[in-house]
Amino acid sequence: AVASLAVAKDGTLYSGSWDHTVRVWDGETGVHLRTLTGHTEGVGALAIGANDTVFSGSADTTVRVWDGRDGTHLHTLAGHTHAVHALAAGREKAYSGSNDTTIRVW
Repeated sequence: AVASLAVAKDGTLYSGSWDHTVRVWDGETGVHLRTLTGHTEGVGALAIGANDTVFSGSADTTVRVWDGRDGTHLHTLAGHTHAVHALAAGREKAYSGSNDTTIRVW
């Protein structure tokens, strides 16, 4: 099941799913471009940051950072103790909210 969506400035669509993946779609044609793997639980939050950076938040308590141009995994941000359900991205920082009642600034 699809749990989260985000759209990049170029129209690329990202979907986060309970199957632990982030899927990348051509927003115009609906063609599946690639699947980003690495989370060990469902992906319930997505955000698009500066420089085509994609952030995914998961029930595995982590935020993963991806290069939106080619899907390369850049970083795993750890610090929450419960599922990440909210993400926002600014020019130089990202923010995550979790069931652990905290907001983290990255």
